[in-house]
Amino acid sequence: MMGEFDAIRPYDDAEVPAVLARLLSDQAFLDILTHFRFPRTAGAFSWALKPLIAHRLRKEFASVTNVATLQDKVEYYVDKTIDRATDGVTYTGVEQFKSGSAYLFLANHRDIVMDPAFVNYAVYHAGLPTPRIAIGDNLLQKPFVSDLMRLNKSFIVHRSLSGRREKLAAYQLLSAYISHSIRKDCQSIWIAQAEGRAKDGDDRTDSAILKMFHMSRKDEPFGEVIRSLNLTPVSISYEYDPCDQAKARELYLRATTGSYTKAPGEDDQSIAKGITGYKGRVHVNFAPPISEVFEDTKQLAAEVDRLILGGYRLFPVHYLAYAQWADADPSLQVPRAEEVFGEEELAQAREEWQSRLDECPVEQQPYLVVQYATPVRNQYRVKAGLPL
Repeated sequence: MMGEFDAIRPYDDAEVPAVLARLLSDQAFLDILTHFRFPRTAGAFSWALKPLIAHRLRKEFASVTNVATLQDKVEYYVDKTIDRATDGVTYTGVEQFKSGSAYLFLANHRDIVMDPAFVNYAVYHAGLPTPRIAIGDNLLQKPFVSDLMRLNKSFIVHRSLSGRREKLAAYQLLSAYISHSIRKDCQSIWIAQAEGRAKDGDDRTDSAILKMFHMSRKDEPFGEVIRSLNLTPVSISYEYDPCDQAKARELYLRATTGSYTKAPGEDDQSIAKGITGYKGRVHVNFAPPISEVFEDTKQLAAEVDRLILGGYRLFPVHYLAYAQWADADPSLQVPRAEEVFGEEELAQAREEWQSRLDECPVEQQPYLVVQYATPVRNQYRVKAGLPL
């Protein structure tokens, strides 16, 4: 029997062996793994390396017959990647979660793959079941990406529909699935606070997403529906963004030409750079689930923003960028970096920040600065109780 959510839901345990077999014979997938594993030799020797990698993975994953075992195996690789590409991950707020409860994690969005990966990491290491992850169908152009994501508890958000009725039906289904997952399956959900990454560092909740949560339960009051979903705002802070130069270039081109067209394969490059690029320190903060009843999406969006921006961890680089920002707000009481951080930590940050500025074409530098400076302005506005 076809289930009502089959078109978007993650794979279940019974489907795991067949999907794994399909993945391990997918040439495009094996190509990427070969390049990831052997970056220097993959080009010339990929014909010889690919079958070896496929053989090793088939052996390693032969015993995997369900999603939980797969996640345990994948966790080893995630931990290794995190060790290589960060100076450590810290998290606050995980101790509040109760096992046997499910949560709707609504997070700021900076990196396509790593945002949900770091939330997973925090939840997994706290000994709780990892959430199901919302992923836009615009990122699933290759069949293996879709397989990979749906194996790892991702469900699909149909973004590339153009007709109004199709869009409405897709949102309705998504709304019903999220509600079903949390209330019936007792499985948490991760979803970004807005479509697309906040490329200018300005994290804001799109009230259309909050409206979508309510769509499938229109006959119940909005505030009660939100409360029943355990909506938990999450702030993810990267000390450094591996994609900051690409974002600066895009912002510059948008500002000077009025538009920006992605090159073919650009999302794939962002994903690869986001996973493997240097991030410095990373912090994930979970705010308490929203318990107050909000009457409408606008009020709720303002509260979620307050919690996400207030829970964001500011690193030395953010203060350094803010001090250089042409649009800094003189009325905000923002201290200088020297007043907040020790000498050694600051010297390190100055060196890293300078090298990023040097790498960036002069005309694009203001767009690099804005990415790191905006979270400072936002957080100090929250602290001062000012409207955002």
